[in-house]
Amino acid sequence: MAIHPPETKIWWKEPVHSIEIWWVLIALVWSLIMFVMMPYWHVYGEQNLSNEAYRVDPEYFGEKVEDMVKKYTIREEGDTGIPVVAPPVGSDVFLLARLWEWYPILELKKGEKYRLHLSSMDWMHGFSLQPTNINLSIHPGYDFVVTITPTESGKFSIICNEYCGIGHHTMAGRMYVTDK
Repeated sequence: MAIHPPETKIWWKEPVHSIEIWWVLIALVWSLIMFVMMPYWHVYGEQNLSNEAYRVDPEYFGEKVEDMVKKYTIREEGDTGIPVVAPPVGSDVFLLARLWEWYPILELKKGEKYRLHLSSMDWMHGFSLQPTNINLSIHPGYDFVVTITPTESGKFSIICNEYCGIGHHTMAGRMYVTDK
């Protein structure tokens, strides 16, 4: 109920002020511009990753990760001995999210192309590669495949940006990119 109801009950028959028409036209034109720009930014702006997603059994994905770890581990890091894996250039690379870790640590080569497979064993997690602007939602039961070519060498942090429980704040991983 309005504090001051309109004098006439049929408000939609009231004339529209010209300034309102201009604002509606500006909003319409702007929304059309943005509608056209979204596909343009995707294709030419290189801002969005073109990715694939497949249904996968979490246990099967875990086995693929363990196979990769057994084949390509080059060292272990940290108190818990998390393996650092250096897969061959151009290969499929598997990264697993689970409470509350990213497994394993990846070491990739700068300027080389990899197919990065991401999946979760338990809950929805967020994959945020810092300081780059790569952000993906990782769901259990899905294999998200992203083709990446690292352009900078260094140490990168992988942060979970989807709340995944009491240990969410500790869910951080690493990725190394080395020069050729």
